[in-house]
Amino acid sequence: MSKPTILRFPAIEVRQSPGRVLYTFAADGKMVHSFAAVSRIHRRDGSGSIKGYQRPEVLAHISEIRNYLESESPMIPNAVVLAFDSRVRFQATDGGPSSGYSRSGALLIPVDESWDDEHKPGFIVDGQQRLAAVRDADINAFPMCVTAFITDDVRQQAEQFILVNSTKPLPKGLIYELLPSTDARLPTMLHRRRFPAIVLDRLNRDTDSPLFGKIQTATNPEGIVKDNSILKMLENSLSDGALHRFRGVDANDIEGMLKVLKPFWSAVAKVFPDAWGQPPKRSRLMHGAGILSLGLLMDAIADRHRKLKTISEKAFEDDLRALSDYCRWTDGYWDFGPGQQRKWNELQNTSKDIQLLANYLMVRYKAEVWSKTGRDTSALGIA
Repeated sequence: MSKPTILRFPAIEVRQSPGRVLYTFAADGKMVHSFAAVSRIHRRDGSGSIKGYQRPEVLAHISEIRNYLESESPMIPNAVVLAFDSRVRFQATDGGPSSGYSRSGALLIPVDESWDDEHKPGFIVDGQQRLAAVRDADINAFPMCVTAFITDDVRQQAEQFILVNSTKPLPKGLIYELLPSTDARLPTMLHRRRFPAIVLDRLNRDTDSPLFGKIQTATNPEGIVKDNSILKMLENSLSDGALHRFRGVDANDIEGMLKVLKPFWSAVAKVFPDAWGQPPKRSRLMHGAGILSLGLLMDAIADRHRKLKTISEKAFEDDLRALSDYCRWTDGYWDFGPGQQRKWNELQNTSKDIQLLANYLMVRYKAEVWSKTGRDTSALGIA
């Protein structure tokens, strides 16, 4: 058997508590798999006991990271976490910088191309997807920050994996609120929500907006409308509704979009004054079901007035008033048809209830407004 090669990485040893020592160093992400493997969860043959602790690679996530790595000036500040067995050792630098809890030196890691994953000295505790993306990315190299500890006890490795991966993630609301201030390439889901987040921010901060201060975000917890409801409403309209025509290849016309959104929601506030501005528990208009169904109605009204350069608040108001007698935002029962009566507060923020309410409003709009103009109703998406 060939003698393993010893890789030498400048490192810092950090003593956190008695018997707990960490090492931090930098390594090319493309070479980490030469000395560290993924210990995926599986059952031992025969005994059925758990062996390993990592999850299978998530290909979609890896693809997202890889695309980011292949973009201009990528940065991954998060350190990956490795667990080494006792074949890896730290060699302190004589006379090197040190403190009461740290000292400089080098981490010595043995490597042998003939070793399979079971025989490599390191296991990936956290950072599996990032390292897989670096491995597969069309780049020459990508230095990664690494934090490591040395133990022969696989239970300690699994313990650290659980602790690292069970920490509470950032609230989605905080992430969405940060999106407008970013311009870097992001994972697809976040990239798709960045522009709606910009429009949401304007609706929440512009003093002439009917939703001024009413959208609940990380920095505006007193808001009454959930940010996710507004984001979904905007995404729907941007996809194939009233806001879609303001999207451009190189830029989006935010002001044009706001000239639709502000008049519409101002009209909603005027037509339904008792329901406007109330907490969702007291008004289903300010609830996810109300926001999303009215957003779809906004698209239908805008389509009816599509020949106009801009749609006035009065035009929105006139069309909405034709539906006021059919809405039960704060009391009473919605009459969705035979056997479909629902108490006002029974509507939930589910796809089924949102579709039920949206279809009802569209049917009433067709009967009370659209059909009376002699217009084709196929654009409403109902029979």
